[in-house]
Amino acid sequence: MISQAVTFLKEELSRYILVNQAEGDSLNLGDVMLGNISALENDQEGKLKNKLVISLVNLEEESTLKNGKPYHKNPLTNGAEYLQPPVYLNLYLLFSATLPDSATNDDYDRALHRLALVIQFFQSKKIFTLNNSPQSPFADPKYDLFNEELRLLPELYTLTFEQINHLWGSLGGKQVPFAMYKVRLVKIQSRITSDAPLIEEIQEKNEELGAPRIDQLTN
Repeated sequence: MISQAVTFLKEELSRYILVNQAEGDSLNLGDVMLGNISALENDQEGKLKNKLVISLVNLEEESTLKNGKPYHKNPLTNGAEYLQPPVYLNLYLLFSATLPDSATNDDYDRALHRLALVIQFFQSKKIFTLNNSPQSPFADPKYDLFNEELRLLPELYTLTFEQINHLWGSLGGKQVPFAMYKVRLVKIQSRITSDAPLIEEIQEKNEELGAPRIDQLTN
């Protein structure tokens, strides 16, 4: 589900950038890509250079939605099923506008424009669902990757200078123009269920609580 959700956003972003890129920019559909930005320094073949690279750098569980009911009614059998509640994840996506070898000032300016388009794209569309993304191939009914519950909410995540230093230090590369987005909420749930036992009998047990009565003490 993580891969499909990120791919879904990547394809939506790709179409937007290709239509709105600056005059003279040669960005192609495949140049907006998913990739490990930490491999940029050792990219001898140039697969990650002069591209817009989307990398997953962190994820966290949405704790506010953690407690759910594990019992559900099976509409086919009318019986009860035990199904673990889904896990909702927040994805931290790094959008890096990489530079070519021997980059010039024009290349850097072009990278900044691409990054601005990323921010502009997410500013213009706050919520992503299959219903409001009809051009996505995932909106085709033949794809069983998503359902109507797909609801992604990207928000710009601002890092401090210290966090930026740690981030690019852990990635092992030189900093390039980038923006980070926190994407809520990616749902992950196993389809494995088990039948829940039916309650066939209720036993009532009364116990006297409190101190003994006076007549019990005298006997």
